[in-house]
Amino acid sequence: MKVIRTGSAPAPAGPYSQGILYGNFIFTSGQLGIDPETGKLREDFKEQAEQALKNMISVVEAAGGSKCSIVKVTVFIRDVSRFKEFNDVYENFFQSCPFRPTRSVVEVSGLPLGADVEVECIAVRG
Repeated sequence: MKVIRTGSAPAPAGPYSQGILYGNFIFTSGQLGIDPETGKLREDFKEQAEQALKNMISVVEAAGGSKCSIVKVTVFIRDVSRFKEFNDVYENFFQSCPFRPTRSVVEVSGLPLGADVEVECIAVRG
């Protein structure tokens, strides 16, 4: 196993890794919509969703994967009534890939820093 670290995504705020590379599998920790340059959570829902996905991809790319090598995404969302809004961002984000990753969306009562959305994934390298 190899720990994945990148400055292109927010540093871990606790005792965990941004990601782990195990063989050719990449596992990311949950990513919030935090701007890695400012360390601040984006304010609007759509911006948080876009930034969280960008942060997730940054970790995948640091391990040698790409957006189109993601096979599974898990989404945690504070308000499932915003599902369509998230879907629009998600669809646009993966539009250049030949397939969409498998996905689960789970409504949760709260997320760190009062975030609206958190994403994690499993990808393959190469």
